[in-house]
Amino acid sequence: MRAVLQRVLSGSVTVEGQRIAEISSGLVILLGIGPLDNQEKAAQLARKAAMLRIFSDEDGKINLSLKDTGGACIVVSQFTLYADTRKGNRPSFTAAAPPDMARSLVDFFITSMKDEGVPTQSGEFGAHMQVEILNDGPVTIWLES
Repeated sequence: MRAVLQRVLSGSVTVEGQRIAEISSGLVILLGIGPLDNQEKAAQLARKAAMLRIFSDEDGKINLSLKDTGGACIVVSQFTLYADTRKGNRPSFTAAAPPDMARSLVDFFITSMKDEGVPTQSGEFGAHMQVEILNDGPVTIWLES
């Protein structure tokens, strides 16, 4: 499981002209699922994302977590995080989990974020999405389980 966490001032997801998710301060999490991933890994990654201290405190030090700040998140399924670009110029995505498995684990990750107390929205699995991210910092963190 791979996640790219982007600390944002705002973020949103639009599908077919309809805005389906929107947050102010928080995280936009791009989430890729691999074939060896499972619910245990998803829960651990959600806990890490919720507790990672990447937000500034009152002294301007990066010392607070998403939970500490009361921020929200948007989770966007992104199989392209498993792109293999070692050969040629066209990426291969064979290292990504099959869609049924990936959908189930993305849903489980979203539920796990909510269980951690983080208000969580999501993109639409398998849809062509426009994701707007106003990165704050910029702060972008790569997590892998």
